[in-house]
Amino acid sequence: MARDEITIQLPVIENSDSAGILVITPQTVTIANGIKLLGAMECMNNTLFIILNNTSSADSTITLKKGERYPNSMLGDLILTAAKSATTAIQIQDPARFVNSDGAIDIDFSSNFAGNIYAIGKKVGL
Repeated sequence: MARDEITIQLPVIENSDSAGILVITPQTVTIANGIKLLGAMECMNNTLFIILNNTSSADSTITLKKGERYPNSMLGDLILTAAKSATTAIQIQDPARFVNSDGAIDIDFSSNFAGNIYAIGKKVGL
């Protein structure tokens, strides 16, 4: 399957400020393709958020696919619910569970999902 690729969006934080700003660019989800989230390990732990806007009239599931790079991938896939007609934020505590050898996370969607996705995080080293 050729997945649609999105990159984690990182806010710019100035040294003199304690806040950052970011204009979000969402990606429309094509169910048949799924999503490849690039650069997952570039985020500090606890700062990776995947945001889903489910415009469907039914609850949908998303599957964060188990990775192939780190030992904790043995925990397997993680299936979560995206509520109907709602925006859902998923915080990834430790992305290593889902990271592939190319550094990306693969995400699948149930056939009744409709909407957008984007991911934000804080860059390692800031």
